[in-house]
Amino acid sequence: MTEALSTLPGGASIRHKVLELLGRSGPGHTLARAFYTDPQLYEFDTAAVFGRSWLLIGFESQLSEPGAYISITIGQNPLVIVRGRDGLIRGFHNTCRHRGSKLCSDGNGRTSKLICPYHKWTYELDGRLIGAARMSPDFRMEDHNLSSIRVESLAGCIYVAITNEAPDFNPFRAAVTPLLAPYHLVEARVAFQSSMHEKANWKLVMENARECYHCAASHPELKFSYPITYGVGASRGVAEHNRRFAARMDELGLSTNPVEGTWWHAERYALNPGIESISVDGKPVVNRRLIDRKEPEIGGVWFATEPNTFCHALSDYAFTFAVIPLGPQETRVDSTWLVHKDAVEGVDYTIDGLIETWTKTNLQDRELAENNQRGINGLGYKPGPYSLEEDFVSRFGIWYREVAQSAAEEMKCV
Repeated sequence: MTEALSTLPGGASIRHKVLELLGRSGPGHTLARAFYTDPQLYEFDTAAVFGRSWLLIGFESQLSEPGAYISITIGQNPLVIVRGRDGLIRGFHNTCRHRGSKLCSDGNGRTSKLICPYHKWTYELDGRLIGAARMSPDFRMEDHNLSSIRVESLAGCIYVAITNEAPDFNPFRAAVTPLLAPYHLVEARVAFQSSMHEKANWKLVMENARECYHCAASHPELKFSYPITYGVGASRGVAEHNRRFAARMDELGLSTNPVEGTWWHAERYALNPGIESISVDGKPVVNRRLIDRKEPEIGGVWFATEPNTFCHALSDYAFTFAVIPLGPQETRVDSTWLVHKDAVEGVDYTIDGLIETWTKTNLQDRELAENNQRGINGLGYKPGPYSLEEDFVSRFGIWYREVAQSAAEEMKCV
């Protein structure tokens, strides 16, 4: 049993609850009500699901200098990712090895040392304890270095894993790096970030983000540029447009073949005919292109990871969406917009123009997710079937069930 699971109070009862509830609905259906409402299952999710997953935390360009750091809390776990003096990016549990105080407040910053605000224990940027006043003569600094977490980079995107239970990262990196390479995200600059609180369980927020069955009725700005139908929902005209797009991309040496693993998916896709970017009018919102190609209608690259992200790399900007669980019925959505490293605000783009489409889409989705939560809270809720256009939601459900089942079975010794 993993350390994250061993910290859950009432492990035996949680194990029984999870396994019993998973049997109340099958694949292709929403989960039982308690998965979206129960405080114990929220604790289970943050420990067992987020604790054994790769999580998008930020971007290498945010850590351009030694001492630059990103601090974030996932569930009960405060984490810090920092660029060392040797140029390496490392991750640590953001917890002092003295009496456990949090070292860095959540957010971005820069520091020469990591210093505990409580008793001033001091750590080097590589996690080594270098200062601890008035300890006993037999105290050994090297026994109290910061606890490390796993850190990996994919085309400039930084992912972390809280425990060693996360899967192998290499297949994801190998498959997706070629798709993202033309966008130079390693150098791309973060132009804007926002956080939005939603009164809904994190899984409802992600299920909504994994489908466009609702887009025609709910997202007028997004549907102007983004293809909201695919698969069985695609018309002959859309299918032919996608075929021509794939042929044109093949000539340019840009693959449109989807790549996927159990917990990740990526592909190059066509925007609507005549559209150059995801924006309210379909035109670029940044004058300086992100991608190193001149062709105007080049679509975008979509890459997503379970449990909590989706991202789009477009000709002129990149957008990332990450879900952070805050409570059984409370979630934070973190959105980030990246632009070319030399793009100048007020000259090449405006913040309002850059963020308009996705901000309006996020607000519309918040209303949908919160209303979804209100309905599920009622006794009339029963797991319902997904439509043929909700295959990515069904995929998310299958992945969640497998991870939850495996984690719960490991708790049988509690």
